[in-house]
Amino acid sequence: MVSSDQRRRQLAREKFERQQQRREEARRRTRRLTVVIASAVAVVAVAGVGTYLALGKDGDGKKDKIDAAASPSASPSPSESSAPEPAMKIDKTSKYTMSIKTSQGDIAFTMDAAKTPHTTNSFKSLADKGFFDGTKCHRLTTQGIFVLQCGDPKGDGTGGPGYTIPDENLTALGKAGADGAVTYPAGTVAMANAGPQTGGSQFFLVYKDSKLAPSYTPFGTMDDASLKAVKDIGAAGVADGATDGAPKKAVDISKAAVAKS
Repeated sequence: MVSSDQRRRQLAREKFERQQQRREEARRRTRRLTVVIASAVAVVAVAGVGTYLALGKDGDGKKDKIDAAASPSASPSPSESSAPEPAMKIDKTSKYTMSIKTSQGDIAFTMDAAKTPHTTNSFKSLADKGFFDGTKCHRLTTQGIFVLQCGDPKGDGTGGPGYTIPDENLTALGKAGADGAVTYPAGTVAMANAGPQTGGSQFFLVYKDSKLAPSYTPFGTMDDASLKAVKDIGAAGVADGATDGAPKKAVDISKAAVAKS
């Protein structure tokens, strides 16, 4: 017999995963549109280059040079994955700390590069560029699963850095139970995604033990003060009184930085 509490947790997990699937469907629609635009741009580019080459020489009788850097290119939206992930620049044997200044207090968590090198390297690269500055934590869940989700430059759950990173460390939380879930302990920081190998910049902060499928890269651990700050945000609830949506206490990120611990 499934208890009402177990049923609520199951429904919350299913809702979370449906929303992740909707993000992936939105990405696919945008990707198809990008391909169409890129194809049209390519046709124009070929015609333009054809005309340029037909001229053959400049006024001095010297061959013209085509500047590849000035060639037309399609610019993918932030939620697309057309760009390569950042080159590996971190020390894979070290730990790094991400420090985030928010309107609800400072939040910090430690990342172990040995276990999650791609995720740690990506977050350091993004933070160094100021990617997270001026963004907000757009989603809070207060029933079934207990997470605060951040890292979306668009603020609506569909944004990202323009590339994806692979899943990592998925066995760290143990083997899934009969319900297909593992416990993400309070204090865990994990990657949001829209399916396997689709991590970008969105991540979630777990402020109370939450059961989810072992599909979300656990890559960080909050310190006690940070966990308390996120718990306080969770305790204030969702803006419209629901159990899933924008937090009532707006969480605006003014600055994020990553440094070797």
